Amino acid sequence: MFTGIISNRGTFRGYRQGRKELLVEAPGLAAKLATGDSLAVNGVCLSLVAADRGELRFNLSRETIERTTLGGIKPGGWLNLELPLTLASPLSGHLVSGHVDGVGKVLRATSRPPGKRLTVSFPTALRPFLVPKGSVAVDGVSLTVASLGPSTFEVELIPLTLEGTNLGGLRGGAFVNLECDMVGKYVYNWLSQGRKAG
Repeated sequence: MFTGIISNRGTFRGYRQGRKELLVEAPGLAAKLATGDSLAVNGVCLSLVAADRGELRFNLSRETIERTTLGGIKPGGWLNLELPLTLASPLSGHLVSGHVDGVGKVLRATSRPPGKRLTVSFPTALRPFLVPKGSVAVDGVSLTVASLGPSTFEVELIPLTLEGTNLGGLRGGAFVNLECDMVGKYVYNWLSQGRKAG
């Protein structure tokens, strides 16, 4: 479980065994992690296979490659990294599972000093789980939906987010991992099951 508050950034170093393993350079994190630990990488919960000389290695399942952006990272790209939530951790963002609901596409990145506004298209199946002023995780970053349409939403990026995550470098055409608010998904499912039973 995560909060969408990015604590570290890593650098993509490549794939191994085709695309079955993901290599990430993160010297500041390697010493804090042990084999089997969970880490959110661009919003995707992955299990650490090994940490060696500042490099982290993760397995990528076929499901992960097909349903997230992790199978198509550009060499040298920055990755948002977040350690899992503990019982002593402050809940500064919102509850994020690291289970991606879909991939969105950045349509526009508009300068709005001192920040930036992103317009993102999303799979229409996610529409019931998005609400204006609600939470959404974009590449693992907890953000507030500023405006919402049938298949697009907009979010505001403050300077802290621009500097501390990879979202500041996004341009039109970029793909991002999306995870809708967990509480909303459970409520929607519960209400849907109730309607079916009735």
